[in-house]
Amino acid sequence: MKFVVSSTVLLKQLTAINGVITTNPVVPILENFLFEIADGKLVVYASDLQTSMITEINVEAKAKGSIAVPAKILLDTLKNLPEQPVTFTIDAETYSIEISSDNGRYKLSGENATDFPKVPAVKNGYSVDVSSDVLDRAIASTIFAASSDELKPAMTGVFLNLTEQNATFVATDGHRLIRYRRTDIAAEVNNTLIVPKKALNLLKASLPSDNTNVKVDFNASNAFFSFNNIKMICRLIDERFPDYENAIPVNNPNVMTIGRTDMLNSLKRISIYANKTTHQVRLKIAGSELQISAEDLDFSNEANERLSCEYNGQDIEIGFNAKFLIEMLSNLDSDSIEMHFSAPNRAGIIKPADKDENEDILMLVMPVMLNSYA
Repeated sequence: MKFVVSSTVLLKQLTAINGVITTNPVVPILENFLFEIADGKLVVYASDLQTSMITEINVEAKAKGSIAVPAKILLDTLKNLPEQPVTFTIDAETYSIEISSDNGRYKLSGENATDFPKVPAVKNGYSVDVSSDVLDRAIASTIFAASSDELKPAMTGVFLNLTEQNATFVATDGHRLIRYRRTDIAAEVNNTLIVPKKALNLLKASLPSDNTNVKVDFNASNAFFSFNNIKMICRLIDERFPDYENAIPVNNPNVMTIGRTDMLNSLKRISIYANKTTHQVRLKIAGSELQISAEDLDFSNEANERLSCEYNGQDIEIGFNAKFLIEMLSNLDSDSIEMHFSAPNRAGIIKPADKDENEDILMLVMPVMLNSYA
């Protein structure tokens, strides 16, 4: 079996799907790419059993066949080759692979393609079309709040609720919750699914920079994303997602409006002085002034700053984990934000003050108990 392909085209496509390959996988053959040649096309598969990524490349080839190729050594070789046609010659009997280039020849050992796990197909499923820009924004706006706690598997992914009116993406780790809703995505049939965090990170990394349509097919067990010449299929999390709507406080009479960048930069400075375990910062709002302060009693470190804001409500003093606030504000892009409070022991709500007409984003963060320092 023999085929010729551009070194840079092959490298680009392999790099797009390489993220799915883990070191020390459960099945050793998953350290390989699966190459399948047919009808002048090279189809490449990469998998970790939970998630698989597939790409197609046009090549010069007369024969058809398949082989598993060690991913790391192949990528390292291609990264160090200038742009040129490279010829792959594969011995189907011994699984040896020879790569010929203008610079020289490289031989490596492949494996039997039949040992590579079969990629599942989505049958009897549903589908929805999403633009890559919208999908990228939905993932970026939620994924950072998904849990890493494997004892709570439902919370280690992003929950997606599709209706005929909109699509809602939700992520929570129990300390914070992001609800991101789009009215420009809708499905013919109401459905819910939980997509794992790793799969979404891989998907986000491989989405094209130019706006492209992404076709999403899914059934009860798998989701399948396809765009351009990349496909990704992942196993869904088969768990019940928490009842997040009940966690969002409805009556929040105290509302502060403030410049997002001003508050974000202040939090970054103040958090340097916070306790390294709790990351606690104190927000004290009175009149049109927000005071942000932090203290680390173990090292006698303390800091405070005052910022101007618009505020309607009773004076309030509330504590939060600075890391959570910084991450949330960093993932918003509006000039101003609104913070809604009801009481020092109830969750705070963050919303962008200026909104995209198709977008509704709500961020909830649980308070931390304040120390008694004045």
